[in-house]
Amino acid sequence: MLELSQVREQYRNGKTALFESLAASGSSSRGIHGLLQKLARHTDVTLQLLWQIADFPEAACLVAAGGYGRGELFPHSDVDVLLLLPDDAQVDQDPALKAKVESFISNCWDSGLEIGSSVRTVADCVEEAAKDVTVQTSLLEARLVAGHKRNFARLQTELDAVLDPKAFFVAKTLELRQRHNKFENTPYSLEPNCKESPGGLRDLQVVLWVARAAGLGKSWDDLARSGLATAFEVRQIKANEALLSLIRARLHIISGRREDRLVFDLQTAVAESFGYKAEAEDGSKLPRRASEALMRRYYWAAKAVSQLNQILLLNIEERLNPSTYPPLVINERFSDKAGMLEVASDDLYVREPHAVLETFLLYETTVGIKGLSARTLRALYNARGVMNAKFRSDPVNRDIFRKILQQPEGITHAMRLMNQTSVLGRYLWVFRKIVGQMQHDLFHVYTVDQHILMVLRNVRRFFMAEHSHEYPMCSQLAAGWDKPWILYIAALFHDIAKGRGGDHSDLGRKDVRTFCRQHGIATEDAKLAEFLVGEHLSMSRIAQKEDLSDPEVIAAFAKRVGNERYLTALYLLTVADIRGTSPKVWNAWKGKLLEDLYRYTLRVLGGRAPDADAEVESRKREALTTLALHAEPFEGHKALWDTLDVSYFMRHDASDIAWHARQLSRHVGKARAIVRARRSSAGEGMQVLVYTPDAPDLFARICGYFDQAGFSILDAKVHTAKNGYALDTFQVVNPDLAEHYRELAAMVEADLDRTLENPGPLPTPGKGRVSRRVKSFPIAPRVDLRPDEKAQRWLLSVSASDRAGLLYVIARVLARHRINLLLAKVTTLGERVEDTFLIDGPELQHNKAQIAIETELLQELNA
Repeated sequence: MLELSQVREQYRNGKTALFESLAASGSSSRGIHGLLQKLARHTDVTLQLLWQIADFPEAACLVAAGGYGRGELFPHSDVDVLLLLPDDAQVDQDPALKAKVESFISNCWDSGLEIGSSVRTVADCVEEAAKDVTVQTSLLEARLVAGHKRNFARLQTELDAVLDPKAFFVAKTLELRQRHNKFENTPYSLEPNCKESPGGLRDLQVVLWVARAAGLGKSWDDLARSGLATAFEVRQIKANEALLSLIRARLHIISGRREDRLVFDLQTAVAESFGYKAEAEDGSKLPRRASEALMRRYYWAAKAVSQLNQILLLNIEERLNPSTYPPLVINERFSDKAGMLEVASDDLYVREPHAVLETFLLYETTVGIKGLSARTLRALYNARGVMNAKFRSDPVNRDIFRKILQQPEGITHAMRLMNQTSVLGRYLWVFRKIVGQMQHDLFHVYTVDQHILMVLRNVRRFFMAEHSHEYPMCSQLAAGWDKPWILYIAALFHDIAKGRGGDHSDLGRKDVRTFCRQHGIATEDAKLAEFLVGEHLSMSRIAQKEDLSDPEVIAAFAKRVGNERYLTALYLLTVADIRGTSPKVWNAWKGKLLEDLYRYTLRVLGGRAPDADAEVESRKREALTTLALHAEPFEGHKALWDTLDVSYFMRHDASDIAWHARQLSRHVGKARAIVRARRSSAGEGMQVLVYTPDAPDLFARICGYFDQAGFSILDAKVHTAKNGYALDTFQVVNPDLAEHYRELAAMVEADLDRTLENPGPLPTPGKGRVSRRVKSFPIAPRVDLRPDEKAQRWLLSVSASDRAGLLYVIARVLARHRINLLLAKVTTLGERVEDTFLIDGPELQHNKAQIAIETELLQELNA
């Protein structure tokens, strides 16, 4: 018998050789299952040797469970084993048996086996399986590794006796749905889990589990023989399963651990292991990363798995629960089969290609239809070849597709279903080009096609009463909108030209113009759709980067949109677009900026010329009304207001003006700093007011405090009063603000006050941590310094990867050059920041000084 050290050496050497074979297999996934099986068999041999050393009772046996039970083992997956003991064994009361169990498990770990173990009798297994479907699933694929065969056979017999196929099917499909919800029901996350995400290996395992439980087969070939899958579908399943398995195995080897996520910092290494290299895309000037080629291949595989998973599960469900009701005939081509749309014949789409798009029109318009049957999904999957250039140019199909877009309900589900079944990309050929296309702009978290469908969903929600609480103003505007389908078209096309090289807004404008002409969209409606696609970025850019208190900014934007109808449509699309990029990108402050820009522009379009004096008087009156409600002394505000000029009143709304007056009227001109905090009027975050004698490094000092205290600055309005005092207002957020607002507000008021009262040298900025995503997809910092249109002040624009303390770094550079900051707009787009500052100062009049400022900023941003 081998010694433990020899067992360990033998296992390690064999595993290393298999890993080397796996690493050397290139991009072909053909032999991946054989390698995984060899790794499982090599593990079997090691466990059998350790079982002999342990010397268990004759009736005991060692059982492989879970993934290991399937006879395949991924490089760093756990080796799940069950120590199946005789019925009369009691480990806790038998010291000798307990010692053997502990010694065996310890020897497994010492030999390099990462085992997950359980110790049970047959009765224990049956009891646990009855209570927990996870245990039941793990034992469903159990196989004997070593020990007593009859005890293992009895385990299988008793487990089969208590297994209820229908209940098991329900439990596993509910589990699948919950898992998909966890991954937002899309395989197109930019960092997918190749095992657990929708379209991952787990989806295929679920099919085999429920098929095995129902006695319909244990392999894909068994499913074909039982009529659940066609030969073509089995070939597709095997090819995609092999690719996903190879990706997962490579992930394990490259990361050196059990890692099933295609995270950004591993994607390139995995892609290169497949032989992919960075290259220029077809006819594009844009280089394509090696990782993009891999991910596109992954997404197409995941999409196919999602489709086949749905087809097979529906087939199995029909076998387990055959419908007792005859189908309700809808027309000669389709029927309603228990709420699922069913084709009249398997070759319907080949014989009548028009029926392909009719499927989705009926799905939208037929009451009671909640999905497509397995037969319909299979027919669509096998009829992709008919959706060719002739199909796309057919006037009947164009008419049906236009009707699909114009239906009052069901558009979101119909378009998602069309994408899932590959119909959308085959009909809209320009859409096909962006299916599975990654976005490396650090704030989108979905592929381009999924982002587009998310934006479409958001637009649709504006028109649904049950979602009016999410976007109150958008829902109010949508209630008066007559043609929602124009917005749906704009949503479909707004990013459709991503990745082609050039301005995707301009290219998308041409695409939507062609689409509208081909689909008979009226000229006025087509013009609006074209405008929305071409301008879909302009409203967010102006709201987040320009000074909305400047009447000329509002007038220029009003001229750009032209009328109220175009403004409203652009506002709705802009909100839907930002909300569809990433949960991190949207916040209430951005919502307020967009709403302010909408309202200011609407006034101008309504015939009111921008009048700063009238606007100031209006805000003062509204602020005075608020002050009266708080029983403020008569003309108590006057001391403060007399020190403030028009720019202050233009940059703050009436509620802020009233709040400032209440807090500061008794402290005007006093030497001590005043710091006050309150919940933000935007509904998220906190507003912080700072009133103190002005100093060249004041903004930097305040930014430094917020950085050290863990707050992110969303917006800063900086004003210097006539008496030399700074009156600054900051919009800040903190992860703990919702639960600990009172404590944090009190902390800011006290600590920031002390920081300003006891100024010392500005602290050195810390090395802010950057995320994995920024490390994987860094963007080159950009600094742009240019005079405004009046050449009196300067606009500084900074674009860089986000990191903690970034704003403080910028503020220190400005303080060193004694630059006065008049306005700061801080825009965080996921992992990227786009900050805009309105500044002035004597040094800005000299070219050398301008170059020095830009150079220092770039050096700091690159540090």
